[in-house]
Amino acid sequence: MLSIPINLNLPRTPRIVTSLPGPRAQAIVQRDRAVTSPSYTRDYPLVVSRGQGCMIEDVDGNVFLDMTAGIAVTATGHAHPEVVKAIQEQSECLLHMSGTDFYYEPMVELAEQLAIRAPFPQPQSNTGFPAKVFFTNSGAESNEGAIKLARYYTKRSLIVAFLGAFHGRTYGAMSLTGSKAVQRANFGPLVPGVTHIPYGTHASLDYLEQQLFCTILPPQEVAAIVVEAIQGEGGYIVPEDGFLERIRDICDRHGILMVVDEVQAGMGRTGRLFAIEHWGVMPDIITTAKGIASGLPLGAILARPELMTWPPGSHATTFGGNPVACAAGIATLRLLESGLMNNAIQMGELLQASLTELHQRFPSVSPPRGKGLMVAVDLLDEQGNLDHKLRDRIIQEAFLRGLLLLGCGKAAIRFCPPLVIDSDQIQIALQIISEILTS
Repeated sequence: MLSIPINLNLPRTPRIVTSLPGPRAQAIVQRDRAVTSPSYTRDYPLVVSRGQGCMIEDVDGNVFLDMTAGIAVTATGHAHPEVVKAIQEQSECLLHMSGTDFYYEPMVELAEQLAIRAPFPQPQSNTGFPAKVFFTNSGAESNEGAIKLARYYTKRSLIVAFLGAFHGRTYGAMSLTGSKAVQRANFGPLVPGVTHIPYGTHASLDYLEQQLFCTILPPQEVAAIVVEAIQGEGGYIVPEDGFLERIRDICDRHGILMVVDEVQAGMGRTGRLFAIEHWGVMPDIITTAKGIASGLPLGAILARPELMTWPPGSHATTFGGNPVACAAGIATLRLLESGLMNNAIQMGELLQASLTELHQRFPSVSPPRGKGLMVAVDLLDEQGNLDHKLRDRIIQEAFLRGLLLLGCGKAAIRFCPPLVIDSDQIQIALQIISEILTS
């Protein structure tokens, strides 16, 4: 049964009562500019007060329909009552005791729940788990740890990653990232040994095997190929048929580990717990975060048990696997499997059908792409070229009308709402975009 939280004090449709930003929001934005790093990206001046389900209220009482979920984080919706209850109950017992040095049950329970669901080969013994889990605080930390684990286990140093990929902004993760020049500019030298190739095509893998492996990238020295099952920041790109299966085959033939970044695509967003499951491919390592705890900072590395052989002290974290975050993660996983993943499939089909109708009415909108509630369209000019200015204008005007959107890729709008979204809210979002395109 689908569990969708309803706050009777917060409308389920947009409500704009001031000019945007309102007076209180303007004051907070000014305070923010005086004291916070200018490196934060702020797409529009939204100053959030509270949220419930798919709705956000700002400090001036304006209400917005959220198609961003905090960048695909609030999987169960904002302030889902079951997640809030789990957080409250755990907070009353224990806030922190460092899973690096001690034990507590929420961390063990969530690790068990993730391990039995990992899309890895099932163990021959009934007492074993198909995965071991290392908890982190974020997707970037998960990817950092995956690099270390791959290099430690294989005793190799080289990594293959993809253009358009986003894996984080810390040094190892940034070295894998191939999304935007601004994310790497003036930060070098980065972690050495990473080679990027184009994403999602067999031509790219032909280039890897027929050119790079034969010239500058000895496959016997490659520790891992790190790939997103669906590329996120790069534009919500779904790879060509057979692409991910072929990476698995390349890894098997050369003793390379297949590391799948599920930070944005995972935790039910595509209708499967992990997006890689759509292709039936079993990776060696999975990294996840974002939607895993419905908004609390938590990430994880899942690896086949025989890979996670690093000794005590070789990799650790003070806050990763925090008991409150793990309690939220347990509640999140339960909600995903009790209806939200099915809702992602159904609402994703409706979203793509509605976006297809929008494309048929407006040539400036490309056909949609994606799976579940991980969907995007490109914006095009009259010649059919990508038009980032039109994309940015739509996002800004949508904000003024009470709809929260985010871009990705070169000229795409991404749709990654909370998985509790309903059909009425999808139609409201598409109606707002239609009105903008008509104006």
